[in-house]
Amino acid sequence: MNTSSRNGLGLLRRDLLKGAMVASVVVPQAMRSAQAQTGGDLIAYVGCRTTKERNARGEGICVYRIDGKTGEWRQIQLLRDIVNPSYLAFDRKGRNLYSVHGDFGEASAYSINPRTGEIALLNKQDCGGKNPVHLTPDQTNRFMLVANYATGTLGALPINDDGSLGTLATNIAIPGQPGPHKTQQKSIQPHQIPYDPTGRFLVVPDKGGDKVSVFRFDPDKPAFIPNEPASVKGREGAGCRHIAFHPSKPIAYLANELDSTITTYAWDAGKGVLKPLQIVPATPQEFTEDNTAAGIATSADGRFLYVSNRGHDSISVFAIDQGNGLLKPESWVSTGGKQPRFFAIDPSGNHLYAANEVSDTIVDLTIDKQTGRLAPTGQIIRTGSPTCIVFRQI
Repeated sequence: MNTSSRNGLGLLRRDLLKGAMVASVVVPQAMRSAQAQTGGDLIAYVGCRTTKERNARGEGICVYRIDGKTGEWRQIQLLRDIVNPSYLAFDRKGRNLYSVHGDFGEASAYSINPRTGEIALLNKQDCGGKNPVHLTPDQTNRFMLVANYATGTLGALPINDDGSLGTLATNIAIPGQPGPHKTQQKSIQPHQIPYDPTGRFLVVPDKGGDKVSVFRFDPDKPAFIPNEPASVKGREGAGCRHIAFHPSKPIAYLANELDSTITTYAWDAGKGVLKPLQIVPATPQEFTEDNTAAGIATSADGRFLYVSNRGHDSISVFAIDQGNGLLKPESWVSTGGKQPRFFAIDPSGNHLYAANEVSDTIVDLTIDKQTGRLAPTGQIIRTGSPTCIVFRQI
């Protein structure tokens, strides 16, 4: 097992950040052949935090063009005056971009220039709650569904024919009692609202209530319909944050923010029920400082799971047992910065981009598809307080 020491992580971070001070995007020539994407160029949209209350340095939504041959990022647009566009998503046809505005109570829609990838604001709508943190289009592409963290609600906004958002159509309060953490669990706090692989169920991790709720969404009513059973309880004080489904097995993996663990679940896609199978730490056993788990994703082939750690400032790499789906820790790799709130794997599966919110960098790591191992390419994108990255082929 390759477990990077604290000193090793610190040295790598120092070297990467030293290189980042030279220019906005640093791409060593020797690394470029290793960075090649598959297919044509990509457009990357980067969300961020912008407000002084968050001690943020973001300025809006940044748009980059990623060279399909070299992997080099080049900024082509900064859409300013967008407050805390903290999470981004496309509609199901990829025609429009959407954002929630963290700490506030709105979601916004943007048109996309199909030739250049640049965006323009269409409109903004109240999403029926405070501090929306995640959004996803419903299966019919008629609604944008939003998780409102601070008010413990889910909301549905109609998607108009031109891609703009209509007024709130319905919302629902998630029932339950908050967990024991005195500052981080003051209320029910849905942190994500993704669909399961079948598209029948919405699976909603609740950081405040230490549970994962399951809903169906009926677009014809419209209404959120709680499943039966309505949720599965997590470990007390764990802080259920984000969930990722295995691409081919009936398995789901949950990042627990507050106790820095990963729970493996069996997923009954017919009934919409999660059954816990395993819980493992997200950080090395010798790491004893503060940490919170954040992002989570599987590789496209289902062989590896990746989790970001804020405190250890690393990406955890787990091997997935191809029989039972259980996890085995393989390595921890520095993100070359501080507080990697989010990371994204590019469509080719060759790169993992770690968004270091506090150190204002996106660090490019190559993925060895045979071993799952990560390695820094040397490319660092400097951008204020990054919190989300989504890709679009162009």
